[in-house]
Amino acid sequence: MGTSATHTSSVAAAKRPMTSNEKKIIFASSLGTVFEWYDFYLYGSLAVVIGAKFFGQFDETTRNIFALLAFAAGFLVRPFGALVFGRIGDLVGRKYTFLVTILIMGSSTFIVGVLPTSQSIGITAAIILISLRILQGLALGGEYGGAATYVAEHAPAGRRGFYTSWIQTTATLGLFLSLLVILSTQSSMSSADFQAWGWRIPFLVSIILLGVSVWIRLQLSESPAFLKMKAEGRHSKAPLSEAFGQWANAKWAILALLGLVAGQAVVWYSGQFYALFFLTSTLKVDGYTGNLLVAWSLAIGSGGFILFGWLSDKIGRKPIILGGCILAALTYFPTFRYIADTANPALSHAHESVKVVVVADPNDCSFQFNPTGLSKFTTSCDIAKGSLSRASVTYSQEDAAAGTPASVKIGDKTLDPKTGTFAKDLADALTAVGYPAAANPSVVKMANPFDIFRPQPFTLVLILAYLVVLVTMVYGPIAAALVELFPTRIRYTSMSLPYHIGNGWFGGLLPATVFAMNAQSGSLYFGLWYPVAIAAGTAVIGLLFLPETKDRDIFAGDSSVHPGDTVVEFDPNAADY
Repeated sequence: MGTSATHTSSVAAAKRPMTSNEKKIIFASSLGTVFEWYDFYLYGSLAVVIGAKFFGQFDETTRNIFALLAFAAGFLVRPFGALVFGRIGDLVGRKYTFLVTILIMGSSTFIVGVLPTSQSIGITAAIILISLRILQGLALGGEYGGAATYVAEHAPAGRRGFYTSWIQTTATLGLFLSLLVILSTQSSMSSADFQAWGWRIPFLVSIILLGVSVWIRLQLSESPAFLKMKAEGRHSKAPLSEAFGQWANAKWAILALLGLVAGQAVVWYSGQFYALFFLTSTLKVDGYTGNLLVAWSLAIGSGGFILFGWLSDKIGRKPIILGGCILAALTYFPTFRYIADTANPALSHAHESVKVVVVADPNDCSFQFNPTGLSKFTTSCDIAKGSLSRASVTYSQEDAAAGTPASVKIGDKTLDPKTGTFAKDLADALTAVGYPAAANPSVVKMANPFDIFRPQPFTLVLILAYLVVLVTMVYGPIAAALVELFPTRIRYTSMSLPYHIGNGWFGGLLPATVFAMNAQSGSLYFGLWYPVAIAAGTAVIGLLFLPETKDRDIFAGDSSVHPGDTVVEFDPNAADY
């Protein structure tokens, strides 16, 4: 009788409109998370400017290395933030934990906006900046799991995919907002003024967003399922050891990482971040145009987060997430080639018609994986390959006898990478055989934000929007899928760690890995095997080993309180994790 009443109530809740309180919960959780992603992306977008301001005592190469290292630190500490704040969230509560994370994130961002540069306080500026980046990464590691858990535990059964999909829009909206603020600031002043002081404005603006986010979150109540469990003394006293020290729970965290999150992460980073890097660094599209193209694609495709979250309530999480991984694995190679052919036709033509060869002793060549920017590649082979890769040149390699210094053959010229004029000689030789200059007239260029209604930029926006749609397929239902794998008592901790290992490491290291693979192979596309292989592997593991969870009762075994339901007596034998 109790089970029938619960089922009837759950069906009714799934069909009713969203209540005003549920809208407030979703808005507050999503707004705060948009703000935190906005903060996080600001640094990445302005890394070059920040490097010059806070590492100015070093030469240009070294300061760029340190700027990238500080950015990487924010990614690498995210799983530790998941452990710290996930544990607090399962011990103290969801609401107060992600209130703390937003205060840490917002304060750290605002301080960057007022922080004196290295010209004023020397090396202290760099130390404070890196410390702030670490705090931001830790806070972000605790934010997502709290927001996703909080919304899911307030959502009616049968609508968790739709409700949590609003949170999934936040990373894209945060990126979009950061690009919008940066572009607006740049367009309102001269380049010199922006470099001198204008770069601080996007960081300072964040204090307004912080105030609004904190005010809204303070009005929220704690998750009723968590409150009931805590009142009855059945919440976890040691969530870390219970989540990861017991195989019955730990195995689901491992499967969530390998069968859901790893593929989601590489598809997400490929579609939103590597696509921008590919345009601006590889295809030599100017930064203004590249940002506008990506911004338009995000505006067109971001509705897919909500669509696929809603659809996952109907057909399941796995078909959509794993389907997105499979589509990415099958289409990435032709898609990125099409982007290259459209964005910079002259460069693509040179790839097909010009033969460049690196002649080197194989033992002289390193795999140039350098996620932190601290590694040095100084052999003649490494210099040759690194220079060609950064110049977006495709090349082949011929093995030379042991101990033979590397050389680069371009047409009838042979270049020595160790000479002081190698960079100039390389540029001259490439131009002579048909490689275009960076500012060649065939490369796409937009004069203003609405200059997309020409064949070249319009086609690129559509291609990039397709990549965004793949992102929405894998990312829209992921919060619901993760929440449903774990019981309430350890849910915050259990879902946060695999999510942030996947996105912080598998996804965050994607640009460095792809560059290293491209440099090793001499192809601009070989590195795509990294996201393709991981996406395909995730599809296989998820298909074989993970259950479909859309109909799972996430409160079974721990609480009889279901948001929007008539309360009935809890049946401990109704379901089990």
